[in-house]
Amino acid sequence: MLELRETSLAILANTDVQSKVSQLANLFDEYQAGRIVVNLAGNPDSQNNCLPGRPAKPDLVAPKFVPKRKMDTVEGRAILWHSLAHIEFNAMNLALDAIWRFPNMPKAYYEDWLRVAKEEAYHFSLIDAHLQSFGFSYGDFPAHNSLWEMVERTADSAIARMALVPRTMEARGLDAVPEIRDRFKQIKDDRAVEILEIILHDEIGHVLVGNRWFNFLCVNEGLSPITTYRELAEKYRAPTLRGPFNFDAREQAGFTSEELELLESLGEKRTQVA
Repeated sequence: MLELRETSLAILANTDVQSKVSQLANLFDEYQAGRIVVNLAGNPDSQNNCLPGRPAKPDLVAPKFVPKRKMDTVEGRAILWHSLAHIEFNAMNLALDAIWRFPNMPKAYYEDWLRVAKEEAYHFSLIDAHLQSFGFSYGDFPAHNSLWEMVERTADSAIARMALVPRTMEARGLDAVPEIRDRFKQIKDDRAVEILEIILHDEIGHVLVGNRWFNFLCVNEGLSPITTYRELAEKYRAPTLRGPFNFDAREQAGFTSEELELLESLGEKRTQVA
């Protein structure tokens, strides 16, 4: 019988994007059917794997060298969709990494991240199909790797990973997606709006998973979530939080009233983004 964490590592190492997406969907279905077990202790051997498995393209560049995302041209809109596809590709990889890398967590932790991985793969498929409607494919434009760099930086600590990847890097999507969606509403791209609504809904749940397990680890270790987050952000060089913030989505994603008040203290008005 297959084992979840070992199989997740194998899928993470896969360099073929479409194969990775289908393998992930199959892994989720097989687990739901009770045909996959979970070994909570110990780690699979990753020495022979180049992580994460990536296709030859896109080229990875510094953020300042990523092409501009202009809404007034077909190519500009395609570049925007390509950047979203790259985010979702990294997101499915980071969910797989969270499954295999950190042992001795409750079984529910691995089940949460398996669901996240499956949903990120679904998001990638939606975005990639829409990108192809512009005549482009994933890999056609350069992309930056900031999200995965934070995944690598927090490889030694589950609590740092939960604090700084889903709760920091991915939570920025809660703030950014409504603005992007509204830009596509203006040009009457109904399919784009539909896809972005799906992503926003699901990403609230993904950030909630990060909050759930960050707070679980804080309680287990007798730590203050607020103080611990500050210390981890400094130690692991997390990006500085800047608005605007989607307070409504962040509240749904499990941020506490104290955490939201701290965001307000950065000078942001408490507004809700529909």
